[in-house]
Amino acid sequence: MPIEASCHCGETVFEVTEAPASVTRCTCSLCAKRGALWAYYTPAQFRLLSPPESVATYLWGSRTVKHHFCASCGCGTFSESPDWSTGKPDFDNPKVAVNARLFDDFDLDAVPVNMIDGRNLW
Repeated sequence: MPIEASCHCGETVFEVTEAPASVTRCTCSLCAKRGALWAYYTPAQFRLLSPPESVATYLWGSRTVKHHFCASCGCGTFSESPDWSTGKPDFDNPKVAVNARLFDDFDLDAVPVNMIDGRNLW
């Protein structure tokens, strides 16, 4: 069953095909300041429901990951990147990381939180 998510002002809305089995808390400088809990999906499992112009993008460091946020209220919404599960970018298997804190009508406390030590990994 799809889960819908929205930013604070409601200008950026998206959905994913299913509930996450877990979420990830990353300690890198950007994620720590954003305060996001990430749920990972394939591009086919993600759908932006609002107009693309509602979304702004921040590119940092290697400029490999597109960090999106609402162009109106600034909430960090989702990121697009290669799969990094092996420690190296796999551009043939892109991922969409969504900020699970934005899920509407979803009990985020019901899923386990995994931690990535991004502060020391990159």
